[in-house]
Amino acid sequence: MTTNPPNPGPDPRESVAHVTDSAIHPEDLAARMRPDFVFGVASAAPQIEGAWDEDGRTPSTWDVFAAQPGRIRDGSTPAVTTDAYHRLDDDLELMREASIDASRFSLSWSRLLPEGRGPVNPKAVAYYDRVIDGLLEAGIRPVVTLFHWDTPAPLEERGGWLRRDTADRFAEFAAAAGQAFGDRVADWITLNEPTTVILDGYALGVHAPGRAKLFGAIRAVRNLLRAHGLAVDALRAVPVAGRIGITNVHTPVEPATDSAADRDAADLFDFVHNRLFADPVLLGRAAELPRGARGLERLGLRILSRLGRDRAVISRPLDFYGLNYYFPSRVAAGADPEGHTPDGETEAMKDVPFRLEPFPEHPVTGFGWPIAPDSLGVLLDQVVARYGDRLPRIQITEGGASFADPIGPDGIVDDQDRIDYLARHVAVAAAHPRVDGYYVWTFVDNWEWAAGFTQTFGIVHLDPETLVRTPKSSFWWFRSVQRARGSREAPD
Repeated sequence: MTTNPPNPGPDPRESVAHVTDSAIHPEDLAARMRPDFVFGVASAAPQIEGAWDEDGRTPSTWDVFAAQPGRIRDGSTPAVTTDAYHRLDDDLELMREASIDASRFSLSWSRLLPEGRGPVNPKAVAYYDRVIDGLLEAGIRPVVTLFHWDTPAPLEERGGWLRRDTADRFAEFAAAAGQAFGDRVADWITLNEPTTVILDGYALGVHAPGRAKLFGAIRAVRNLLRAHGLAVDALRAVPVAGRIGITNVHTPVEPATDSAADRDAADLFDFVHNRLFADPVLLGRAAELPRGARGLERLGLRILSRLGRDRAVISRPLDFYGLNYYFPSRVAAGADPEGHTPDGETEAMKDVPFRLEPFPEHPVTGFGWPIAPDSLGVLLDQVVARYGDRLPRIQITEGGASFADPIGPDGIVDDQDRIDYLARHVAVAAAHPRVDGYYVWTFVDNWEWAAGFTQTFGIVHLDPETLVRTPKSSFWWFRSVQRARGSREAPD
């Protein structure tokens, strides 16, 4: 149902004047993008859907986590977020206006299988049918992520990803999703950023489920890897019509200095962030422990030295590889006394044997993340060199930046910094011969995990109180790029 009509903002013919100041003009960027290059947007169910306890849905780990005092920066919760569950028609209308190629969204495990297992919730099937059919009617490619960090609370109470059988429950979820939607979904992503789940959720406690087990979180890695492989098998057994892949977050890593200690710390960070999940999936073997990690084997890293009977299922061939990129990483030896992480501060980080150092040569986003589009090209070359023929075609399944985006007195949200960020990063992606698409994080300003509503990534402004949507200048820029590419015209 449509509750409030979306606010289209100022006349786009006037707004176009606000998208021509970028270093790369929309027409120039369009000329660099192949006709089949996918230019889309990405989102996640816990951040946009709301309706957290409606139509049979039960709490996820993020509902439980956000209810704990001090966990979310502004005290907000995922109970409403952007209210996409009730405002689907509004958002589809805006997507159609922007001429978006594809929408990557996730299914709420707690909505489709309210106990994490057992019977499928028919009301959830009906909702996601409306989402998928609405996208297809608008000429937009539906891309589904199965797991975007929201484990059903009943499964987490039993141990969550620290339990081997959670992977089996995930395979049941994948099968149910494939049977319900497999005839219409273009691309399937099994897991989104499992590295972030391990680091932020189980090692540092800055994300749900809020466990701070440090290296004790390592035993969840194999369970997530197994879950990915079992989900690939489950989807292919349906079989689904669409392609199947996984999304990992990657970052190019450099030592803060040339000292042996900083080089070892950078190797350890690269192992945890870049290779822990990618090596088993793409190479069929566990990531090799770097020299700087060998002294930490007693803390649990030794369990990653072999994959055993799970090797074959973990390394099933994929149709594409999803890569999320936001910023490069500069690493130094020694703990951060402030407990700083890219996603917030936590006591557990004070016990980690490395820390992230700033990039004073680069501007930063609202999150303080360095803006370095050239590093995306460096990263892509590193990934291709490491995995070679084992690496399928790449989709940049997330990229974007948070900035303060107030509505000006003229009614325009003039986010030039975001336009410049996106233009430069998309240009790098489009120029790489192994990359087939770029998904902007995100469409409507959403509930940004532990940051709540304090960080805004969208190309559409959201008023968290009224839920009114207002397209930003980056929205009209996106549409200008698509019009220059000859993409479909939005309806009058």
